[in-house]
Order: sequence, then structure tokens, then C-alpha cells
Amino acid sequence: PSYKDVAAKYASDKDAATKLAKKIREGGTGAWGQVPMPANPQVSEADALTLAKWVLTVK
Repeated sequence: PSYKDVAAKYASDKDAATKLAKKIREGGTGAWGQVPMPANPQVSEADALTLAKWVLTVK
């Protein structure tokens, strides 16, 4: 999905940044269909949180 779509989907979720940061690091599937998001364990927790917070600002 686009960053805009992700931001819109999680706009009302106060824990969205933490959840998205976890998805960035651990990967996941099912939130946007069957295509999996690969894990990125090389990204630090702090950087993943920064990225997630930025994605949530996209309008």
C-alpha cells in the first residue's frame, strides 16, 4: 500500500507507530492482503519507530 493509505488506515490508532515499527522489523502478512512484508531486523528499534512515525504523517 501507499504510505498515504497506511497513514489513513491507522489514523485513529494511538499505538500505530509502535505497531508499524514492529512490522518494519519483524515483517508480517495479512494486514494488506496475502503479500508478505519481509522482515528488516537490521533496522534498529529506534530507526523503525522514526520511520513509522514519518509514514503516519503522510497525507
